[in-house]
Amino acid sequence: MSRFSQTDPELAHRLTRRGMLGVAAGATAAALLGAAAAPATAASGTAATTGTPGRGRPVLPPGRLGIQLYSLRDKVSTLGFAPVFAELEKYGYDEVEFAGYTQGSAGPITLAQLRRLARDHGLNPIGSHVGYYSNDPGAYTFAQNLTKVLDDAEALGLKHIGTASGPFRYGSTVDAWKRAAEEFNTYGAAAKARGMKFYQHNHSEEFSFATDNPKVRLYDVLLAETDPDLVHLEMDIYWAYSGQFRFSKRPDGTPAPFEPLDYVLKQPHRYPLFHVKDGVSDPANQYGYRMVDVGDGDIDYQRFISAVTRLRGHRFAHHWQAEHDNPTESLTFARRSSEHLHSLREKC
Repeated sequence: MSRFSQTDPELAHRLTRRGMLGVAAGATAAALLGAAAAPATAASGTAATTGTPGRGRPVLPPGRLGIQLYSLRDKVSTLGFAPVFAELEKYGYDEVEFAGYTQGSAGPITLAQLRRLARDHGLNPIGSHVGYYSNDPGAYTFAQNLTKVLDDAEALGLKHIGTASGPFRYGSTVDAWKRAAEEFNTYGAAAKARGMKFYQHNHSEEFSFATDNPKVRLYDVLLAETDPDLVHLEMDIYWAYSGQFRFSKRPDGTPAPFEPLDYVLKQPHRYPLFHVKDGVSDPANQYGYRMVDVGDGDIDYQRFISAVTRLRGHRFAHHWQAEHDNPTESLTFARRSSEHLHSLREKC
């Protein structure tokens, strides 16, 4: 399925994400949750140490802060959706992005119940990650069970349905990515017919070069070969800057610089969703960064979000999902990320 080894953190992230599930739990779970993290609201949070907190128009558009529930998989799997959603409501989140819909350890939950539960906590289910393909013909993926995937997304009222899998199904050549792009167009057309947008979420490897033509960046093939009306992108900003660190030179060592933000500014309509994930610059790390809570790293989210939302007609056209692949304490991550992003103000 992938050319990565099992120890590659990007692959581990993708594989683990497929198993992330969740359910609503009862009062006992809620009590445990209270002990795990003290409630806080975005309005009462302390100012972040980076960016520009204080007066002025918020950088983050109101109603557009979400969280990828993969970041909270430990709490969802042990406590259930209900207490987790209650905390997210307190922290000032507006939206949630799913990475699975059920959790067998605490009991079943229907999609209708899950949709209602999110609504009851003021959370808009904005999207979901589903696998691209599998060797198992019965797998819950776009390639194997497209109709079921779209049925479930429709039942949840999702406006976006996508995959965190890279288009590596057929390899890393230009033709392999053209073939994958053709399949993505098919999924996009099926999603559009139901009033949804299909999207692909990047890791850093998408910014690498084609093995049969090292002058061609694979991400450019994806953009060129997919129909912009059918296939959208969810830029994971952390992994995009990791890609910049890793792939600003071609395999022969010649320069090939790129700026992730430029991709968005050139085609902003193709990027309805973003993952807001932070990292501390670390050139000794093969990925160029060490992942940290949003606001604790070196990625300038004030500049990035402002540049996108200042585009004419685009202030409310995008959705910003906080994420950390492996937070030290997931609810603390959720609270602090919301505090930081809500504290950012436009520079005068």
